[in-house]
Amino acid sequence: MEAAEPEAPAFLRLAAHPLRWRLLTALATSDYRVRELVELLDRPQNLVSYHLRLLRRSGLVTVRRSGYDARDGYHHLDLERCAHALTGVGAALHPALRPDTAPGVAPSTPAASTSPTAPAPLGVRPSLRPRVLFACTGNSARSPVAAALLSHRSGGSVEAASAGSHPRSRVHPGAVRVLREHYGIDIADHRPRRLDAAALPRFDQLVSLCDRVREIPELRARPGLVHWSMPDPADAGGTDDDRAAFQYMAAEIDTRVRHLLPVLTRVNEPEVRS
Repeated sequence: MEAAEPEAPAFLRLAAHPLRWRLLTALATSDYRVRELVELLDRPQNLVSYHLRLLRRSGLVTVRRSGYDARDGYHHLDLERCAHALTGVGAALHPALRPDTAPGVAPSTPAASTSPTAPAPLGVRPSLRPRVLFACTGNSARSPVAAALLSHRSGGSVEAASAGSHPRSRVHPGAVRVLREHYGIDIADHRPRRLDAAALPRFDQLVSLCDRVREIPELRARPGLVHWSMPDPADAGGTDDDRAAFQYMAAEIDTRVRHLLPVLTRVNEPEVRS
């Protein structure tokens, strides 16, 4: 009796399809709505929706209702799950292809107990560090947390700033608490800033974290805008829910920041001439 043919790992079967691979590569950089993926990939909507459904069923892609228009949903690729799946593909091919370290581990960064690294102020550029601007509506939670975590994770090698379309009067206490307790970062002195359209060209990368702020024409017009569709943790309500919402927000932002770092490093690496 002949032995059964070994089946390729599920991730390999999913990613091997050309259209699904294009969906994966698009979602690896930004969250998108279905109609945007249809336009980006130039394929019929029913076909794109079908393959997105397969990716969602696998757990690689999730969808979150838009905070701007609840009829819309933003699709998000779980890069941590992809990293583990890729590790499994290598191990299935040969045991020697198992990595020495677990996938998705962040680059070497200062420990949370070290002195916190504050985001660089707007308009100050002491070196040719890549400049990143995070934007949300109030600049009181999501965007200052993202700027602080990127500056912290990069060890100061990235200049991170944040702003809001309708800045609040102060940073949310929940954002201050979660960064201080879980990451050793203090943003208590942060003052929400207004998003200045004239300053946008000074940044190498723009990241919107709010579905509403993403619709601002000045942001939508910027090439290479990255969108992280994230709900406002301040909307959770209730003391216990509020704390959990801020912890979840910070953990998700931290994961996305760690995956953004290698992209920023690669783009800004000096060209090596032979």
